[in-house]
Amino acid sequence: MKLLRTCREVAALISAREDRALSTTERVTLRAHAFICRRCTDWEKQVAAMRQSMTTWRSDRE
Repeated sequence: MKLLRTCREVAALISAREDRALSTTERVTLRAHAFICRRCTDWEKQVAAMRQSMTTWRSDRE
C-alpha cells in the first residue's frame, strides 16, 4: 500500500471525491499528503469553494 502519492495523484483523488466516496486507503493517503503539502491543501480548499459556489448557484436558480 503506497500512502505517499504525488501531487498529481492527490489532485485526482480530490477531484474524484466530488463524484464518489473514497475508500479508507484513499482518504488516509489524501490526509497524509495534505499534512505535508500546502499546494494540495490549497487545491482542496479551492475545490470546496467551487462546490459551495455551485450549490449556492443551484439554490438561487430554483
